[in-house]
Amino acid sequence: MNKFKFTGLGILAVVIVGLVLALPTLVQLLTPYDLPEGWIGPKNEVKLGLDLQGGMHLILQVETEKALSSSLDRIAADLKTQMIAKRIRYAKVERSAEGVRVVLRDAGDETKLADLVKADYPTLAEPTTSDEQGAVALAFAIKPADAKKVKEAAVTQALETIRNRIDQLGVSEPSIITEGTDRINIQLPGVTDPARAKKLIGETAVLEFKLVDEEHSQADAIKGDIPPGSYIAYMKEGHEPMLLKQETLLTGDMLDDARVNIGSNNQPYIAISFNSQGGRIFERVTGDNIGKRLAILLDGRIYSAPVIKDRIGGGKAVIEGRFSDEEARDLAIVLRAGSLPAPIVILEERTVGPSLGKDSINKGLLAVGIGGLLVIIFMAAYYRASGLLANLALVLNLIFIFGVMAAFHAVLTLPGIAGIVLTIGMAVDGNIIIFERMREEIRLGRSPKMVVEAGYKNSFWSVFDANITTLIAGAVLFQFGTGPVRGFAVTLCVGIVTTLFTVLVMCKWIMEWLVNNNKIERFSI
Repeated sequence: MNKFKFTGLGILAVVIVGLVLALPTLVQLLTPYDLPEGWIGPKNEVKLGLDLQGGMHLILQVETEKALSSSLDRIAADLKTQMIAKRIRYAKVERSAEGVRVVLRDAGDETKLADLVKADYPTLAEPTTSDEQGAVALAFAIKPADAKKVKEAAVTQALETIRNRIDQLGVSEPSIITEGTDRINIQLPGVTDPARAKKLIGETAVLEFKLVDEEHSQADAIKGDIPPGSYIAYMKEGHEPMLLKQETLLTGDMLDDARVNIGSNNQPYIAISFNSQGGRIFERVTGDNIGKRLAILLDGRIYSAPVIKDRIGGGKAVIEGRFSDEEARDLAIVLRAGSLPAPIVILEERTVGPSLGKDSINKGLLAVGIGGLLVIIFMAAYYRASGLLANLALVLNLIFIFGVMAAFHAVLTLPGIAGIVLTIGMAVDGNIIIFERMREEIRLGRSPKMVVEAGYKNSFWSVFDANITTLIAGAVLFQFGTGPVRGFAVTLCVGIVTTLFTVLVMCKWIMEWLVNNNKIERFSI
């Protein structure tokens, strides 16, 4: 098989694949029917964006300062353990606004503490020393660069956690991107229960296991006499208080899975399992505290506080709390996705109705139809038979766009429809340049074969360069743009690639086939 026939078969294969990929979308957009039951081809349709399908738009702000405070709290707690191990006597360890502050009992330990912090806590700067009632106080401020990294990491982790939660919620083609230094832009097409979505996104979901303090009087604690190392927490439902120990024995960071099961009383509960490290810790905690009550807390509220009857191996536990089915499912989702590193605040919320989306789709399709029809009429009238070839390329170009977008699960937005309308004009622009070059060759008396060869050869780089520069601009829009800008960039970039194929490959092959096999003596151009 010669190269020419091989190229033709390749083009035919691309056309067939494009038609098959685009068919579900074309049926969805242009007809009131669904694909037949026996359809064995791809079933992916081009997903409609928020502005076309309706849904929710949220702008969230991550409270990065609280993430920094939490990081410093962990450093302060760990520093206490390290100082005890190193026999550094201290009177107080507390988090300050800038870092961690330590008051020593013995001024002679100042050098030992400074060396410990320098070796094990590189994020803390050199200390400043002050006097506090005759004792030495050292203040370790967190380095500005490291504070910035903590805040950036909090936003990144919040983004991934929210994405995991939304993916498990089942939202089709959500858009979740960062804006600025501490904001997250979320678009949820097709969401019908905004309140549930907001609750699921914003729930912190910090899972903690703590012992109930049964050594001190809960009644005295409620009156205000709270023993050191303990605090009052409340049950999930109502205001029933319980005295708990401050120390967190295990957290949800070591959670491996969370699933909803149905108990013997037909009430849903959440079965959780820990990873290997968490399982070992859970087994040790339950083994060391048999007969004591272990409270399970979520976001500071007590869900249950069962008595530990035996050492529990295998890293499995349950959370009960009189859940509804939906509450249990949502809680399992946030536990699997992980807790947020810092609280988030909803700065902006918009809900787009599907009726507006349907109207936008109809008007967009009307714009595509009218624009395409006018271009087809012009090309057929001005370039005659060659214009019909350009029109064929235009139609296939639109089909390829929908096929590629469906294959890559791209989202079609209202600006994306504008990008398709622009592509219609650009798709015939390349053929116009080529046809004008061919007319020049005809006026010079060239043979049809030389006309085709010279027309494409002399105009190739003009068409290619013009489209590539636009493709680069579209890629930049997609990379740095947000929302509507990215929607426009998607269809623009896909349209440019398909245009280059239809104009420089497919149309050229058809022209050469007409010249080589049908002995055309003059072009209708």
